[in-house]
Amino acid sequence: MFYPIAIETGDKTHAYGVTVPDLPGCFSAGDTLDQAIANAKEAIAAHIELLVELGQDIPGVSTVEKLAKRSEYKGYTWALVDVDITRLMGGSEKINVTLPKSLIDRIDRCVATHPEYKSRSGFLAQAALARISTPRE
Repeated sequence: MFYPIAIETGDKTHAYGVTVPDLPGCFSAGDTLDQAIANAKEAIAAHIELLVELGQDIPGVSTVEKLAKRSEYKGYTWALVDVDITRLMGGSEKINVTLPKSLIDRIDRCVATHPEYKSRSGFLAQAALARISTPRE
């Protein structure tokens, strides 16, 4: 899942501050822009792990376009951070699912051309998560 992050531009003596608008209370920073983005990815992962541990829903993500229009982010730089949240949701459990063969073939073709899904199960997990995530306004 790609999380938009708002980066408050630092100067030569200050770090870059990072806010994750879709995860209230999730913040990070870094001395360089690259470090700030890398640290944001770690902060997002830790925040999501905590939400899962507490049994809370994982919020959906907003578009950068929508977030950038908000006055509190005026002058911020934006980036997207890719976080595989399915691995943060706890152990895997094998289930038996029945689907039409033509749908399975389409899923397999999609997975073959989109390595980010890694497997048929990865695709189904991400599709389900996208559908049930709390939508962002």
